[in-house]
Amino acid sequence: MEYDNLKQMYVIQDGSALDAQRSSNSEDASGAENSNEDNGCRRRQPDNNQPDNAQPDNADDPQNQAELKRQQMIDERIEKQGQVVLDKNERKHKIHLLSIIGEIEGHEASSPQTKTTKYEHILPQLAAIEDSTEIDGILVLLNTVGGDVEAGLAIAEMIASLTKPTVSLVLGGSHSIGVPLAVSTDYSFIVKTGTMLIHPVRMNGMIIGVPQTYDYFKKIQDRIVGFITAHTEVTPQRIEELMMETGVLTKDVGTILVGEDAVREGLIDEIGGIREALHKLHDMIDEREITF
Repeated sequence: MEYDNLKQMYVIQDGSALDAQRSSNSEDASGAENSNEDNGCRRRQPDNNQPDNAQPDNADDPQNQAELKRQQMIDERIEKQGQVVLDKNERKHKIHLLSIIGEIEGHEASSPQTKTTKYEHILPQLAAIEDSTEIDGILVLLNTVGGDVEAGLAIAEMIASLTKPTVSLVLGGSHSIGVPLAVSTDYSFIVKTGTMLIHPVRMNGMIIGVPQTYDYFKKIQDRIVGFITAHTEVTPQRIEELMMETGVLTKDVGTILVGEDAVREGLIDEIGGIREALHKLHDMIDEREITF
């Protein structure tokens, strides 16, 4: 205690020593600051106008937090399932965008390197859309090589049975079982460069070479042909002719229809892109609201 009092008295009496000490401290601080600036590590000076624990504006606003969470869910949904709700249009319609891409995966999982559309994701989502009072219509984007017949037909039947307006748009291609998916909607579009491959039913793996096997193939093919003809203007005879065509594909049996060919055959309603597809869907939603 006595030492502290003596030290305080000495500092007060010896003002020159105090000034010298302050000057030394100031030079040390200046030198350190210049050293940091030379090394590209300038120390950030505190802002006296901001409190120590300043937070971004509206960071704790529940509405902002809910909007951020909603956007994160939308981004995750687009990344994992390729689905999103389009609700920023002038007509205030809520349109569910459903993309069917890659291979349509069935009961067996495809390889991790293959882009797939999983029917166990699509079917519950379609049921939820039908039950929802918020969704006004559905836009289906197609760029698929085909895949499992059972899974593809299941998705096609679900889309065809929806009571809400549906429009499909074939982009790169809608091959094999993708054909029933493309025609399952109320109205269909295909871009000029889009393609559709129609071919007989195939099966991978070991099969038994007996007449019953071929009869089973014929029943599966009849189901596909029946669905296509029920939702288009093509006759069953014409579909089978396209399936059994031998002069188009060099290593296979079937027919490739490009853009206008698909419209000419009666499979697709119209040539168009995303603009035409959305405009048509908005018109169909308006007509449905007037009817109701």
